[in-house]
Amino acid sequence: MPSIRVLPELVVSQIAAGEVVERPASALKELLENSLDAGSRSVSVELAQGGQKLIVVTDDGCGIPGKELPLALARHATSKIASLEDLARVESLGFRGEALAAIGAVARLRLASRHPSEPHGWAIRCDGGSIGHREPAALAQGTRVEVRDLYFNTPARRKFLKSEATEYAHCEETFVRIALSRPDLRLTLQHNGRLRWSLAPADAAARIGELMGEALSAAPIAVDEGAPGLKLFGLAARPAQARGQRDAQYLFVNGRFVRDKLLAHAVREAYRDVLHHERHPAYVLFLELDPEAVDVNVHPTKSEVRYREPGAVHRFVFHALHKALAGSRAGAAASAAQPPGSPRRETAPAPWPRRSAGPGPSLRQMAVPLSAAQPVAAYQAQFAQALAEAPVAAEASSEIPPLGFALAQLGGVYILAQNAHGLVVVDMHAAHERIVYEALKSALDEATPASQPLLIPLTLSASVHDVETVERNQALIASLGFDIAPLSPTTLAVRAVPPALQEADATGLVRDLIQELQEYGAATVATAHRNELLARLACHGAVRANRRLTLAEMNALLRQMEATERSGQCNHGRPTWLQLSLQDLDRLFMRGR
Repeated sequence: MPSIRVLPELVVSQIAAGEVVERPASALKELLENSLDAGSRSVSVELAQGGQKLIVVTDDGCGIPGKELPLALARHATSKIASLEDLARVESLGFRGEALAAIGAVARLRLASRHPSEPHGWAIRCDGGSIGHREPAALAQGTRVEVRDLYFNTPARRKFLKSEATEYAHCEETFVRIALSRPDLRLTLQHNGRLRWSLAPADAAARIGELMGEALSAAPIAVDEGAPGLKLFGLAARPAQARGQRDAQYLFVNGRFVRDKLLAHAVREAYRDVLHHERHPAYVLFLELDPEAVDVNVHPTKSEVRYREPGAVHRFVFHALHKALAGSRAGAAASAAQPPGSPRRETAPAPWPRRSAGPGPSLRQMAVPLSAAQPVAAYQAQFAQALAEAPVAAEASSEIPPLGFALAQLGGVYILAQNAHGLVVVDMHAAHERIVYEALKSALDEATPASQPLLIPLTLSASVHDVETVERNQALIASLGFDIAPLSPTTLAVRAVPPALQEADATGLVRDLIQELQEYGAATVATAHRNELLARLACHGAVRANRRLTLAEMNALLRQMEATERSGQCNHGRPTWLQLSLQDLDRLFMRGR
């Protein structure tokens, strides 16, 4: 075995560079963070060949005094911290003093800067770790860093770089993250001489909308919650706008973009009730907390953090986002998604132009002159009841509810309603499923589960194992609102069910409940699988397809949807309703063209 020896400084520098400068985007991230820490108001980025050939970052920050330029290229030399106490409460994006030294070790670097106290700027070069002499440079203000021929002295590492397009995509993603975190900055990005991004200072909502595009364009949910020592704000997409990939998820901790499993899990849990299977929400969320409560010195790239109280942070983020999502009731105004003080994004459909001359909106169906012989008698017979009930619903309230008033039932599956914006289509099973589910959850959360005694107890045959399961879990079964008792070794009696499920198939409910208890056990069903069980029971209790509803029942369902949290999605994340504005209908029928 060879003897132990100290590695040469050049080798040490290149090993360190391998951790910090993984690819061109890593170098760009470090340079941009330095610009932000310098108090810049304007930052421009120029790239060539995806950053492999050239990276130039120019800012108007505070600059570096000429005599400190050689020190800026030395390892572990920084102006951002001076002691262990500073490290414990670091607020700057960079603090390790490694970035410029690491980049200079594997590229041809030129650092030019002008401090306000000096009459002109100074520049210094570093080629492959070899630092040159400083020389005067023409520079108005701030700092300009040029990085050329990345990995020119480490061809083995250069082979691992991807195509120019891929490396540019990574650089652009880095630029977007920085732009999201600091909407008050003016930022530009050029690639191969072409301008790709030019961002003027804006508020957070406008910057997010500009960068995220359609991922957060459909009336996102504004999140703005606080607790002692913690604050969460930003925008999150509505569940119906979930995506197939996680490419639009941005989490920032004290302004720093992080890949944090704890926060990602909290967000995922908050969306669990309203997200469809493998879909992923889009969001840009900022968590602020005391710098001493988070350790950012976990990884050289500073993209991972650790919390002093991870459980408290997880609970706060989960409850803050869960509360924000709970406000996404069906028919809720889309404009409510904009954060306070931000410009309102007009995504809601325009109000329906009132075509009647009356003082208020009329929801009566207008008489339609038929130009051809029509089976009028048949129509009148078919819709006689609807026509008799519709005025009652329309006149019951002087204001039009968000989901409007029911018009008819389509195919035994959908409810057609009319509101101020146009036509509303509701999946009645999905909508009722969410209503029953939320009612069951609320009853359990409040520890006041009610039971609805059956007029005639239901008996069902069961196996000996089923009867034993019921006897063993009587407390949990009662807490869910059921009253199930063994009548014999192979017979069970169902005497009561939860009020929200009184119209459901009690036999199916009881068999599902017993199956869950046998599969997961009482302890797991009462905790980890509680919501899955309730969702299954709610599915049984919800109104089924092909059940004919009266207009009064349809309107009652619409009012319940408006009052139920998260009623925009069913328990499986499917949307429960959609809006077709008159403009949408005009477009479909090519009116006005």
